[in-house]
Amino acid sequence: MFARFSILAVVAVLVSGCANTSPVLGGKNISYGDTKAVELVTNEFGSTDLQMIAESMTRSLAQSGILQGRPVVQVYDVKNKTSEYIDTREITTSIKTQLMKTGTARFASDNTEMQSQVDQLKLQNQSGLYKKSTVSKTGNMVAAKYRLEGSISSIVKRSADYKDVFYKFSLQLIDVESGLAEWMDEKEIRKTTER
Repeated sequence: MFARFSILAVVAVLVSGCANTSPVLGGKNISYGDTKAVELVTNEFGSTDLQMIAESMTRSLAQSGILQGRPVVQVYDVKNKTSEYIDTREITTSIKTQLMKTGTARFASDNTEMQSQVDQLKLQNQSGLYKKSTVSKTGNMVAAKYRLEGSISSIVKRSADYKDVFYKFSLQLIDVESGLAEWMDEKEIRKTTER
């Protein structure tokens, strides 16, 4: 009986030791949090604002019906008209990712990635380094039917007791051939801090 208990104790120790395969390194004041939790550290633009904008715009555009047949869209950088640094590329990347997951659109190289695409085609076609049967041919890139562009602006008001920040994010989908705006939407966010 004692031998059986000893074997069970050893197995229990081994199993519990296997449960924690990675040691924890670093400071004691750091912890992981829920990426979807509402972040209210400051009233500056933050992760919750980015998520709300991306989800709202994606839902609106996907439900508009304009993207039937999975058209090709080229995304332009969102203009930051606020007084703070906002990585607007992260907003458009989130929107692109969510639209791609829904299968409603395909995306051409955006205005900042286009030069990399051109350079790669030149390298394959002009360097002589690649097997001819594997080289991507020039003149076969798919042109975008739509252009997605937008802006984010803010109005900041301060008093002795409060700071109020109002953000407005606008996005529009423009038909490249006609120049007509086929879809537009905006998301507004207000954040107030009591001093």
